[in-house]
Amino acid sequence: MQAPSKIGDRSTSDVVVRLRTQDGRDDWLYCHSHILIEKCKYFADRLSDNWPTCQIIDSRNCVEVYCQESDFDHHVNVLRLLYVATDGLLNDMWHGVRNALGILQVAVDLGCPQIVTACVSYLEAVPWEEGEEEEIIRIIPNMGAEAEPILARLQPVNPSAILGIFLSAIRFATSSPSSSMADLKSSAQEQLEYMITEDDDAPILTADDEIKSEVKQCVKRLFSRFNNILEALLSEHEESISEEEKMQLFQSHLLDLSWACQILSKMEIMREFVSSWVDASDKIIKATEQSSRTTEIVEIKLKVIEVAAKVLEAIGYGTVILPIAKRLHLVKLWLPFARVTRPLIDSATTDDEGTMTFKPDGELWQSLESTFVSMILALPSGDQAEILTEWLENQHIHYPDLTEAFEVWCFRSKVAKRRLGL
Repeated sequence: MQAPSKIGDRSTSDVVVRLRTQDGRDDWLYCHSHILIEKCKYFADRLSDNWPTCQIIDSRNCVEVYCQESDFDHHVNVLRLLYVATDGLLNDMWHGVRNALGILQVAVDLGCPQIVTACVSYLEAVPWEEGEEEEIIRIIPNMGAEAEPILARLQPVNPSAILGIFLSAIRFATSSPSSSMADLKSSAQEQLEYMITEDDDAPILTADDEIKSEVKQCVKRLFSRFNNILEALLSEHEESISEEEKMQLFQSHLLDLSWACQILSKMEIMREFVSSWVDASDKIIKATEQSSRTTEIVEIKLKVIEVAAKVLEAIGYGTVILPIAKRLHLVKLWLPFARVTRPLIDSATTDDEGTMTFKPDGELWQSLESTFVSMILALPSGDQAEILTEWLENQHIHYPDLTEAFEVWCFRSKVAKRRLGL
């Protein structure tokens, strides 16, 4: 049997491929015409009788190929791969995604279908690093239908699939799983928020009535479990679960409610959540005082303040409409809580060495103060007077600073008769 041809074997070579660059590089590769013609359209054309220069002496014994310096090694690799007999052997010769991309571009340009098919199969199957993915996005879309399978993992998903994964994720994220799955839950919550957020790109899905209904039901079930924990914390009956475990559950559910509040706000469906929080406010404040550990109670109070601030903001700026009696009760309830909680949190956020142990939102206190001012100024003037009197007599007068509300009340009161008389 005849021994297989090998690239570079001058004794059996009948054609030389000269690889040349604009920088003056000129390499000669000794090849075999029957392999080049069989596996590469470019060489089949160049070595055919129909090529314009076929009658020129030595033109069929030497084929010049010009390329960029950056593609030189890829051209050499393509010529070597033409000598590999089976696809199975090709799979082990790519040496990484970037190298395979370079080979693919050359193979497409020269018309080497066997190499193109094997290269596409490799790139479609292997994992990509972030930089490699960006390069694939830049190169592959311009290479035609034969390279499209590589982009399968990047194609937009149909709306029903997006809806399915969103609903599954929201159910898991609000299911209060065990602490062993805390990282999984946090990841799901993070991706759900990313899916509905408009940044440089449009949201993955638009919240229609079906999505809003499911989200509200999920949060309603979450709040129901939160209420059960509140009842357990405030109950005087001994239960199998310890106080420490109750506080851990309380804190975990607060974290979930804080996240749920952001999702509901983005979807503009805060009303049910606000109503539930308002109804539970007295119990929430009582429950926060149950813990005996300083660090734990500070973290819990901070999270309670964060959620309360979002709820009060929705009420104070008219996103959710409540009757006067409820709004007055909320101000009288949460204003003193915020007043004594801020010094506690500010003093506990740094350790003995001055290092931040946890960092509240920088705008939290200012935003909450503005919300209180807005809520107070929307109350009847008599109720405003009562709240401002208590504020002026309190030792914590510096926060919340109700100076703006006081100034507006003074102006309104002074001109009230004249304005209403007119």
